[in-house]
Amino acid sequence: KDSEIEKFILTLIEPQVDARLFEITSYSILKYYYHDQKVYFGFELDSIEKENLKLFKTGRTNANDGGIDFVMKPLGRFFQVTETLDLKKYFLDIDKIEHYPITFVVKSELTENELRKAFKEKAQEQYPVKAIVEKYMSCIEEIINIPNLKARLKEAISQGYLKDILSEISLQSKVEFNYEEEGEDD
Repeated sequence: KDSEIEKFILTLIEPQVDARLFEITSYSILKYYYHDQKVYFGFELDSIEKENLKLFKTGRTNANDGGIDFVMKPLGRFFQVTETLDLKKYFLDIDKIEHYPITFVVKSELTENELRKAFKEKAQEQYPVKAIVEKYMSCIEEIINIPNLKARLKEAISQGYLKDILSEISLQSKVEFNYEEEGEDD
């Protein structure tokens, strides 16, 4: 049964899947992938505190509200999910957060290096000034592609989070598609 659940989840991050399902599934996988990772913060060595990374979904999918898709606490990492390889969209996402570093979750099978190379080539076509190209490229903190998501799913499953991921996909899908089960209160 667990293998069937895993196969089902993998179908939700394929290149042809609906963008909303891809975003919901990406969020669910990443939420539990980062769930047990810890960071240490403090202003003085004797008062350092340990905190788990937490990923928050910041809005609905395809809202076109100009917002960021996920935010990670306490690091303040921003995540933007996209299915397009249109460079202008990436640069708009970077511009809207004033060149703050951003992680792109891309619905693509291309490797991170291939995606970075394609972005840089397109940036060089659009912007003849090398410093501008480098400024935009330096804002891309990480690119998470479909193979990365699959690897992170396996890691989260190995930590025992398969059913949690499925539950999160179900919960986020109900919110996204305005689904209420009979007997639920409004």
